[in-house]
Amino acid sequence: MARNEEKAQSMLNRFITMKAEEKKKPKERRPFLASECRDQSEADKWRQQIMREIGRKVAEIQNEGLGEHRLRDLNDEINKLIREKSHWERRIVELGGANYAKYSAKMTDLDGNIVDVPNPGGRGPGYRYFGAAKKLPGVKELFEKPPELRKRRTRYDIYKRIDASYYGYRDEEDGVLERLEGPAEEAMRREAAEEWRRLDEVRREARKGVKSGEVAEVSAVAREMLREEEEEVVEEEREREREKEENRERREFIVHVPLPDEKEIERRVLEKKKMELLSKYVSEGLMEEQTEAKNMLNIQR
Repeated sequence: MARNEEKAQSMLNRFITMKAEEKKKPKERRPFLASECRDQSEADKWRQQIMREIGRKVAEIQNEGLGEHRLRDLNDEINKLIREKSHWERRIVELGGANYAKYSAKMTDLDGNIVDVPNPGGRGPGYRYFGAAKKLPGVKELFEKPPELRKRRTRYDIYKRIDASYYGYRDEEDGVLERLEGPAEEAMRREAAEEWRRLDEVRREARKGVKSGEVAEVSAVAREMLREEEEEVVEEEREREREKEENRERREFIVHVPLPDEKEIERRVLEKKKMELLSKYVSEGLMEEQTEAKNMLNIQR
């Protein structure tokens, strides 16, 4: 008895399911071309359907264990759906709806940075990679930034950075150099002053010894210093004489060729103009006859 009740219940279930399916509307298929849709609400519905399909496939492609071939197929399907979504978005704009493409997401690399990959792998403009597909061989290199080549600086770039600090004009502004060089400068000044006093004392003793005739008592250092002073004085005198000679030679201007005076210049200019007029209005034969006559009569002009 229980078996017959189960069969009836099963038949009843199938009958109820069949009646429910008959009441349902036939399942609509998305139009192949977006241009076939004439209703904006319908276009929005098909766009939402594509968005759900993209979401499911993007969630599936996050799994790195699917294998290279499956990941590539999923990535191709996602890109195909994205292209179809763009067709529907353009159709929505044509029907007077919102412009969804204006706020579409950008492509990012593995670190989440927005990148521009116009034509990676020769698959056409705008091809994108999602999830684990970004780590596939040959794809990961597309998201790596090329190393920046060090640009060689030009002479203009080098001189552009040169200012007063480069030549050391501002070294003493911070006071560090003054604190470091101050003690050393003072020590050098003291040494130079002591050396000058010692040499001055030696010179005085040498002059006193020479004036009083006590040449034998003058030390060798003093004699050497006196000789150096005499040589310096003689050298200075020679230098002054040399400068005077050079200035005298500059002032004197010697002409090695005879220069014509004003009358000679006027005569030559007049003769040149005469020759130009004769060559313009007189034939060559007449010029030759005139030249021969001048030569026979011994006329110089």
